Amino acid sequence: MLEDIERVVIPAERIRERVHELGEEIARDYRERGFARDPKGRPLLAVGILKGAAIFLADLVRAMEIPVEYDFMAVSSYRNGTSPGEVRILKDLDRPLFQRDVLVVEDIVDTGATLDHILRRLRARGPASLRVCTLLDKPARRQVEVQVDYVGFTLSQDIFVVGYGLDYAERYRNLPFIGVLKQELYAA
Repeated sequence: MLEDIERVVIPAERIRERVHELGEEIARDYRERGFARDPKGRPLLAVGILKGAAIFLADLVRAMEIPVEYDFMAVSSYRNGTSPGEVRILKDLDRPLFQRDVLVVEDIVDTGATLDHILRRLRARGPASLRVCTLLDKPARRQVEVQVDYVGFTLSQDIFVVGYGLDYAERYRNLPFIGVLKQELYAA
C-alpha cells in the first residue's frame, strides 16, 4: 500500500496530537460553556459517520474527559470512487436525539452536500444542540455552506487523500497517516 502513496500530508504523530487537542477543546466547551444541558442528564452523543470517521471517532472520544456516548450513521454520497452523487442513508442511528447534545463526527467535509443532508435530517429530530467536528476540511471545494465547529486540519489544495479512515475503493483506511494517493490509481 505504501507504494501507492505519492506523499504524506499529515504524519501520524501530528494526527495524534491534533485529535487530542480537539478532544480537550470539545470537552472544555461542553463542560464550561454549558451547551444545552440535557434535562435527563444524558451525556454528549457523538455521531460517527461511517465508515470514514470510525477511527477518528474512536480516538476523539478517548481524548474527551467528559461523559460521552456514541452512535453511527452510514451515508453514501459517491457514484464512483471520487465523484459526489446522491446522498443515501444506509444505516440510521439507534438512539433518539430529542433534547440531546449531539456532535457529528466526520472524516472530511468536501463539497458540504453530504453534511448538509445529514444535518437537516438530524435537526428535524429536535436535538438540544447540534455541532460538527471534522478531521479534514476542504473549503475550496465547498458547494453548500455548512457550519463546522471543530476542524482538525484544513486542506488548502484540492488533493485526493487517504489514510486514517479515509479510503479509495475501501482500501488505505488503515494507514496511520493522511497521504495523497497517486493520481494514476484513481483517475481512469
